[in-house]
Amino acid sequence: MNHKYFMEQALNEAKYTLDKGLFPVSCVLVYKRKVIATSSLKGVKINSLNELHHAEIRALHRLYKLQDKINKTKVTLFCTFEPCLMCFSTIIIAGINKIVYAYEDVMGGGTNLDIKHLKHLYQKRKITIVPNILRDKSVEFFKAFFSDPEEDYLRGTLLAKYTLKQ
Repeated sequence: MNHKYFMEQALNEAKYTLDKGLFPVSCVLVYKRKVIATSSLKGVKINSLNELHHAEIRALHRLYKLQDKINKTKVTLFCTFEPCLMCFSTIIIAGINKIVYAYEDVMGGGTNLDIKHLKHLYQKRKITIVPNILRDKSVEFFKAFFSDPEEDYLRGTLLAKYTLKQ
């Protein structure tokens, strides 16, 4: 599978959200080398943003709405930003076995969670994590977001400081 090609799809969605002044996280779900669902913060008003608006969660909602029978273990999730703990846990429960992301979340990334310490139902899951695919392009988007003097979302946080030092 061409990781760069599908990450470009996610980055295109992230660019659109960045251009609208939104946090540039987007997600693309791929099945049998075909994009089956995409998500970002597109359409979310900043004043209504909540923790359930994460791109991965929204993409999984779209996945479940598909009428096709999809083997979720064969779905690859591409994201412009490392999934947080909530999203990573949801991905595990959904049965997705491969996550590809562009930029690491130094403040809240969840992909380093040691699954062996989870309860029996999840311990045997085999999840492949592929980091840093087109990382530089994703970092550019986050730098632009955190450099915007009008933007207050996560301003001054570890993530913002880390990103602006890149």
